[in-house]
Amino acid sequence: MDNFLLSVIIPVYNEENNIKPLLDRLIPVVKKHNYEIIFVDDGATDKTALLIKQQIKKNQNIRLISFYRNFGHQMALSAGYEIARGDAVVSIDADLQDPPEVIDSMIKKWQRGASIVYAKRNERYGESYFKLKTASLFYKLINFLSDTPIPTEVGDFRLLDKKVVLYLNNLKEKPSFLRGLVAWPGFSTEYVYFKRNKRFSGETHYGFFKMVNFALDGIMSFSTKPLRLATYFGFLSAGLGFLGIIYEILKKIFYPESFVIGWIGIFIAVMFLGGIQLVTIGIIGEYIGKIYQEIQNRPKYLIKEKVNL
Repeated sequence: MDNFLLSVIIPVYNEENNIKPLLDRLIPVVKKHNYEIIFVDDGATDKTALLIKQQIKKNQNIRLISFYRNFGHQMALSAGYEIARGDAVVSIDADLQDPPEVIDSMIKKWQRGASIVYAKRNERYGESYFKLKTASLFYKLINFLSDTPIPTEVGDFRLLDKKVVLYLNNLKEKPSFLRGLVAWPGFSTEYVYFKRNKRFSGETHYGFFKMVNFALDGIMSFSTKPLRLATYFGFLSAGLGFLGIIYEILKKIFYPESFVIGWIGIFIAVMFLGGIQLVTIGIIGEYIGKIYQEIQNRPKYLIKEKVNL
């Protein structure tokens, strides 16, 4: 385990100000080993690709894949996994929120036999209270709904053994939620802990709506419980309606002079039932959308350019 190839995958999208600072910290860590650094340009519109090419001229261990357009962070990671040749494969973002120095500890855990080594955040700086709470809620929700336990407080900063990467590359489905796919088989797992810093430069590419879509992808990819919950809500609303009918019949029998009045009650009932119906249709639609995407069988991404590969 001492003589191995280390692959580092870095998805990038408009990260021109982070490329050199990242490499200045990453290369001293990885140069102790045989290594390759694979940048995956996810359709960047700034000088990200140009700056990476300049770095390749200085260091032939750096490689670049460029997409025609933005296909998303998870697809960029998938492309990196398919290209990586390493015995150990580390994925890390370019914004320096995840410190490259932690890779040393990850490698040691891997050398002791772990197939997956997660970098787990024990402190997070530079993130709003809202972001922290919604992230915590997301992990609680997905672990409540999913049949596969997803590690909390971890992102895509992890080390995978070659056999785990091979498993991911052989999957037939489009990997919209790699965190779940990595956890699903049950490979031996270890953790290292670190303090997550604020972004070195630039703005986050994961806004509120992107995070919501990412959460929905994770839930729909690893659980059918939302469909079951929709069924339960249907039975609940039907049961309440049936009890309401029984109540009105008994009321009419014992108090014939009374009758149902008030448009507010009707309005509430219609809104309640209509809301349940729309939510149920939406849940079913999400699953149908997943099926639709899979049967189209389109490529996960389109590579425009490969440099030093």
